[in-house]
Amino acid sequence: MQKSNQTELTDEEHRVIRESGTERPFSGVLLDESREGMYVCKSCGAPLFPSDTKFDAGCGWPSFYQQAEQDNVGYRDDSSHGMMRTEIFCKQCDAHLGHVFPDGPQPTGQRYCVNSVSMNFKAEGDEDNPVRG
Repeated sequence: MQKSNQTELTDEEHRVIRESGTERPFSGVLLDESREGMYVCKSCGAPLFPSDTKFDAGCGWPSFYQQAEQDNVGYRDDSSHGMMRTEIFCKQCDAHLGHVFPDGPQPTGQRYCVNSVSMNFKAEGDEDNPVRG
């Protein structure tokens, strides 16, 4: 399993990605990203969410109803903060991404609520210059 070295991440990225933190709502640079492309793991570059599965959930974090076909998103129970949730993480490098909830739109009914700082965005046709979350 490939893990990013702490020196490669900012303090905020490390807090979220490696310590399962959460960025402030409505603060992430990828929240309003609307171009076509792929959201990839900040730590290892694994494809996570295609842009055509993104929707405005109004929750303050980029939200998606389906992960990429590559199945790079894993799930585990999270009982932190006095509640039961399902954490999502990158299966390739174990980076914390956010949480998934069963209140998303069809066809899946899922809402993958993801921290911008956990991802980069690669616009279609401009894959060499990703937008950093």
